[in-house]
Amino acid sequence: MALRQRLFLLLRPMASRAYTVPAQMRLPYTIIPPYSSSIAPARPARSSLLLSSLPRRRPFSLSSPRPRSQDPRRRPEIDYDPSLGDPWYHHRLRNAKPLFKGNAKTILRSPRTHTVVAVSVALAVGFYFWNLEVVPVSGRKRFNCYSENSVKELSVMQYKRLIYDMEQQGARFLSDWDPRTIMVKRVMARLIPVSGLSEDEEWEVRVIDDRRTANAFVLPGGKVFVYSGILGLARTESQLAAVLGHEIAHNLAKHYGERLSQSVGETAFLGSLLMLLAATPLTFIVGWMFGGNLLDLLFSRPMGRMQESEADYIGLMMMAEACYDPRDAVAFWQRMERAHQQSDVDVPEWASTHPSNQHRIERINEWLPKAMEKREASDCHGTQGFAEMFRRAMARGDVMGGSM
Repeated sequence: MALRQRLFLLLRPMASRAYTVPAQMRLPYTIIPPYSSSIAPARPARSSLLLSSLPRRRPFSLSSPRPRSQDPRRRPEIDYDPSLGDPWYHHRLRNAKPLFKGNAKTILRSPRTHTVVAVSVALAVGFYFWNLEVVPVSGRKRFNCYSENSVKELSVMQYKRLIYDMEQQGARFLSDWDPRTIMVKRVMARLIPVSGLSEDEEWEVRVIDDRRTANAFVLPGGKVFVYSGILGLARTESQLAAVLGHEIAHNLAKHYGERLSQSVGETAFLGSLLMLLAATPLTFIVGWMFGGNLLDLLFSRPMGRMQESEADYIGLMMMAEACYDPRDAVAFWQRMERAHQQSDVDVPEWASTHPSNQHRIERINEWLPKAMEKREASDCHGTQGFAEMFRRAMARGDVMGGSM
């Protein structure tokens, strides 16, 4: 076949110009079609005679004349059927890849895969139980793989980033002699000694002048941020103590490190799941798009609501021990509920990281008897203790009003 093709290419220009074959190029015999048992005697031949003697080939076609391979690994070819309609759809159908590859089952059934999965699961379970700890005050067990030093280093980076972003956005911090800053520092000075946190911590209070934002948070390492908008809702020091006690409780319970540890676990789980599904493109894409949202809805948000309730409980006991009236926490959350009803934001509780204000009020009312007992057992002297005794005496009728 290769010899005939070379000869055809060699003689093609000669045939187009109707040249005769020179004597030195004449062959001793005439080329005749194959499968012939006789060879004609040598005679002069023109190029047209040589071309006519070559075997005729079939016209070019996309379909191979050879029998189709029966190799099972080869994709089956689909003949075009006019009933399919547009040839473009036929082209896509012909070049479509299988949804489930055969090697996926082979990988999953491999003994080596089973060994790797078993060892990985054993290591993950051991790592989980090794990093279990008990939350202070509430006694809840949780997974936390971040040390206190690691959390502080990350919080320092976050603190610098927050300051930079706020300055870039034009935020204004209130001065230390502003009455609102003085009130926040006064409440913090009473909460920190009863929080159980180290008094040697370098606490830093920053009040942001933003009346439209009602928020406050405390970063690990003693960095306190309070927006002036929250001071419009927490009108008394007791109500502000409910807010700051809640935020300090997040640090006391080490919720920051717990959230980081939870994100590590979710990432490892989702990554392992995607590796097992990588052999099937459709399941990989679906897992990548919806796996993170599903984990967030099923694990992260319920965990966030549980941490918020835990911080509410710890903060309530903290403010009671600091001689603040825990009943003012109910008044604050009632005010928050009224402000929430006036806004256009309405997120259901199951889709939020925080419990609803109404749910918080119900739980705080359940904890109030214990908080009041803690407040009475605390060493609350001075005018606050006298005012409380006077209020109880008035309720019993021991104090009679009258003119002197």
